[in-house]
Amino acid sequence: MSFQDRSTEDLVRIATAGAGFRLDVGDRSTEDLVAIAAASSDWGVRLLFAGVGGRATDDLVRIADAGEGNVEFEG
Repeated sequence: MSFQDRSTEDLVRIATAGAGFRLDVGDRSTEDLVAIAAASSDWGVRLLFAGVGGRATDDLVRIADAGEGNVEFEG
């Protein structure tokens, strides 16, 4: 199973446990990405969200703010 096939709840649990990962975001909602990013800030783990090039700047800022410097974007 790839990461993009996992539920948001599972990805939050993984990030909260201290593991970083790369996620092809697909059609996952901004709210889901914010929740995952926020979980990464607990341990300072690095997340790479791929496929975000078409997202609005305001959405990317919300996600980045939630991650507190732990999220990287890839078009």
